[in-house]
Amino acid sequence: MVFSLLYMVLRAVFRLAPAGDQREREVEILVLRQKVAVLQRKAGRPKLRRRERLFLAAAAHLLPRQRWSCFIVTPATLLSWHRGLVKRKWSYRYKRTGRPPLEPKVRQLIVRMAKDNPRWGYVRIQGELRKLGICVGASSIKRLLLREGLGPAPRRGPTWGEFLRSQAEGILSCDFFTVETAFLRTLYVLFFIEIGSRRLHVTAATQHPNGAFVTQQARNLCFALDERDEPLRFLVRDRDAKFCGAFDEVFRTEGVRTIRTPIRSPKANAFAERTVKTLRHDVLDWTLILGRRHLDRVLKDYARHYNAERPHRGIDLRTPEQQSHVEPLESVPKIKRRELLGGLIYEYYAVAA
Repeated sequence: MVFSLLYMVLRAVFRLAPAGDQREREVEILVLRQKVAVLQRKAGRPKLRRRERLFLAAAAHLLPRQRWSCFIVTPATLLSWHRGLVKRKWSYRYKRTGRPPLEPKVRQLIVRMAKDNPRWGYVRIQGELRKLGICVGASSIKRLLLREGLGPAPRRGPTWGEFLRSQAEGILSCDFFTVETAFLRTLYVLFFIEIGSRRLHVTAATQHPNGAFVTQQARNLCFALDERDEPLRFLVRDRDAKFCGAFDEVFRTEGVRTIRTPIRSPKANAFAERTVKTLRHDVLDWTLILGRRHLDRVLKDYARHYNAERPHRGIDLRTPEQQSHVEPLESVPKIKRRELLGGLIYEYYAVAA
């Protein structure tokens, strides 16, 4: 009943306005204001675009503050928008001062140098770059490496692989392996391998290895290695009782220090263990050994092949006796092959035109 009375009163008030476009415009404004009030109660904070803020900020200066209630934002927001427009009017872009940023290729090169050379400091890296014609400040290098998670030198110690590669030229490794003949007799073979060049030295086989045998083989090896350009520094061996004190004394007199591997740690002498696997995989597992002389002849031929003809992954697919790679040929020459160990292994070589 009350709402019906209010409805009749509002209709009478609207009729008092003069008829025409003016009345319709005023009613439309009232309807829009009521719509805004309804939306303000229903919706949250509106998200306005930049052009909408620009329009509302400009319109606010045409209306008195008492009429600002028609806006969907507060007066403080309108004033802050206007201050932002004034600030943009009187502002200009500043040119960036200071050192120019490093190029991506230079950044990658600095990080690569730091990772490849963990003992290099910032100034050392700066000097290496200067040798290449690249000028970079030490402080810039420091900031870049810190962002990459690389602290000051030394960033880390050498790994076992890096240590062995750096010392490989002066390391000799030795070990025994056994061969069962066709008549089930066990023969023992002592061998040495130079880790740097992968050169293999195989001694004569024996059925009764003892201290006198290994000592004599050590003398023979030292006599054969007298012509080396770089002297040996270390001999790696296991704790086999056959390696007696006289054996170590032969190498000590040549300036070679003997290093014994930990107990039951074959991986500590990994190069020797891998050589035994290669010998068995290439020859011994496919050959029926009749006796000691037969085994000596087979191992002698294979050692020559191993040192002169067999490529090795550890030395970039070169042979132990080859100092550098063969230059690539423009055309494929005529290739021939020769048999080794009765056709068990083939060797290939180019024939001169």
